[in-house]
Amino acid sequence: MMTFCKYNSFVTLIRKDYASLGSYYIKTFGCQMNEHDSEVLAGVLEEMGYAPVAESEKADIILLNTCCVRETAENKVFSFLGRLRAQKAKNPELIIAICGCMPQQKGMASRIRHLFPHVDLVFGTHNLHRLEEHIVKITGKREPVTEIWPVPRGIAEGLPVKRKAGISAWVTIMYGCDNYCTYCIVPYVRGRERSRNPEEIIAEVTKLGENGFKEVVLLGQNVNSYGKDLDQKLDFSGLLERLEDLNGILRIRYMTSHPRDFNNTLIQTIASSGKVCEQFHLPVQAGSNQILKRMNRGYTREEYLRLIKNIKKLLPRSTVTTDIMVGFPNETEEDFEQTLDLVRQVRFDSAFTFVYNNRPGTPASEMAGQVPGEVKKRRIQTLIKLQNDISLEKNREAVGQIEEILVEGERMKNERFLCGRNRGGKMVVFPGEQSLIGHIVPVTINSAHLTYLVGRRA
Repeated sequence: MMTFCKYNSFVTLIRKDYASLGSYYIKTFGCQMNEHDSEVLAGVLEEMGYAPVAESEKADIILLNTCCVRETAENKVFSFLGRLRAQKAKNPELIIAICGCMPQQKGMASRIRHLFPHVDLVFGTHNLHRLEEHIVKITGKREPVTEIWPVPRGIAEGLPVKRKAGISAWVTIMYGCDNYCTYCIVPYVRGRERSRNPEEIIAEVTKLGENGFKEVVLLGQNVNSYGKDLDQKLDFSGLLERLEDLNGILRIRYMTSHPRDFNNTLIQTIASSGKVCEQFHLPVQAGSNQILKRMNRGYTREEYLRLIKNIKKLLPRSTVTTDIMVGFPNETEEDFEQTLDLVRQVRFDSAFTFVYNNRPGTPASEMAGQVPGEVKKRRIQTLIKLQNDISLEKNREAVGQIEEILVEGERMKNERFLCGRNRGGKMVVFPGEQSLIGHIVPVTINSAHLTYLVGRRA
């Protein structure tokens, strides 16, 4: 049974009046979950009295919120920490902190301490809500703090959030992952699945609607698993149905889904909804049953294709996107050809494509048959070309159609143009006035590019 607790400001208990304590800078690496975690960290710091700055050189607190899914992300963090050494030497009062998935790995906190002794605070994914206490301790004693919880201790609700101004807002509905794909480090650093209380989610989304947000994106490592650990009987379909009736919010999106849990009931719920968008991000990872089994994905190629067929049957104009990996251990040319064949059959609107990255601590890192780098490079280039050709063809199919666009803002390169997304999540650019921002506008699509569409008001 998951426990829930309300966040209480530690500093508020010991301090009544806030003057400005200084400034902060947050650098975020990784996924949307990390981005939203950084919004929470920013909220905590601003509640303490710190103000944001755009450059790390001007900050009194520098916080790196990290990712460890790929080695390249870790290397970027190490490089950034190295550059901060000189800044710390010039300003010993500067507080440098690192948190998130990277320190949560076994032995990584000690490694960071050894390589970068100028870092003041190291903490993980399970205790982000304790940032305030750690900052108070460091500013009081000027001693470094390291706190890594090996497992989560419930869910802290009521945390302050500093969201970026805009139309859309992220809302976390669950944490952790129980799938244990053999290549993935996430379950080891994010913990087992924990669902938030639905009443807390509903209250948060209600407040967002009252504050002018028009769209929410529900976040979880696998949102389809929502509710399995709750005492009350409520699954992800049921949560979507409860969010449907809330005022103010015009659209609901979610990420990420796992194909093994995506059932027909959920498809039917989305099909009957007026707010949940027809955008399906379903990471397939590979098109070969042999590779899918070694990845521990929990479905076959045939089951995945059947799922896509069911979606297209009920929602023929839906957008389907995916993640695809090449070069998994023991992937043969035949395995890779099966992936290309699946891409041709499904015709994804777009795909995040990447090469297998060996992550220590995962079962795949110990597998024989590691694929040479030059083979991975050739395969990824072939896959990208195929998918880009399909993506452009799919976008061109929209020419002449009228799309409902939720206007997000001005096109940065041309203030005379607005930009927003259709229900399938595709970016659309069209001429218009600022007064349309935040409204749903019918737009006729006139031309298509690889990553966006262009149109005019219908």
